[in-house]
Amino acid sequence: MKIFDAHLHTETENICPEELLRRFDSIGIYGATIMSPPPESPVTSIGVSYDTRMRCLAQWTEGRRDRLFPVLYIHPLEKDAVAKAKDAAQWGVDAFKIIYDCLYPYEEASMKLLSVFAELGKPVMFHSGILWNGVDSSKYNRPLGFEKLVEIPKLRFSMGHCSWPWTDECIALYGKFLNAYVTNPNASAEMFFDLTPGTPVIYRKDLIMKLFGSGYDTPHNIMYGTDCTANNYNTRWAESWIRRDRALMEEAGAGEAVIEHYFGLNYLRFLGRLPKNFTHVIPVSDAADAWTIEYANRMMQEE
Repeated sequence: MKIFDAHLHTETENICPEELLRRFDSIGIYGATIMSPPPESPVTSIGVSYDTRMRCLAQWTEGRRDRLFPVLYIHPLEKDAVAKAKDAAQWGVDAFKIIYDCLYPYEEASMKLLSVFAELGKPVMFHSGILWNGVDSSKYNRPLGFEKLVEIPKLRFSMGHCSWPWTDECIALYGKFLNAYVTNPNASAEMFFDLTPGTPVIYRKDLIMKLFGSGYDTPHNIMYGTDCTANNYNTRWAESWIRRDRALMEEAGAGEAVIEHYFGLNYLRFLGRLPKNFTHVIPVSDAADAWTIEYANRMMQEE
């Protein structure tokens, strides 16, 4: 099983991909998202220019694209955001990253940029849930604020941290997107859960039990991540979450095929590096147990 860390940040200093890969190898991780440093934002001063972000991505990933996948962190309100997204896609980024710190996902500037991502065939990774950035911003990241994305055909997006503390709302949102996507995948977006903590340990069991017990077909749309920094990757943290999540998923009834999808295969499909070779089960409003983890175990073993 190849494990991928779907949620990995970078800084502009101490860029050393060889050391990062050495740390990965020491705990059995194969590869990861490499998010660029943050963009300039109207409400914070920590962002860096587009050229700096792209240069960092190149230094981290060139010659290592089978293991390190470049992701451009972009802000919908930064100057020439659409042109930057198109340029980055042409360069070869695998995805984009957005944190909403001063606007809602459904606002015009955001929807315009997200529509461009869909046209480019590139997914977007969102922060969702409480946002620790020192300003009044978490209100922009509640799950239902992302509901309008259902109107963007063929967009793939992930909800970071499973929107903690609004995890129930996040799972309910997924049910809506799953229904729309299964009914007409060419007219709607596909939502993924990025289970990066986020969720404090005491809440983790509750989250995983609900993901597998909601009656929603979730195992193809969950991804492992750490929220670590590539420049000083915390192997102890990463390894502890691998062990914890595996144990909780087994307790919830997940078989090895479901676990393998969580730790890597779903991430590769999210990036577009693996095709979709299955059919989701549509949620049934009057039969919450229409889908079960036992059914998923059987089906995923046959894929």
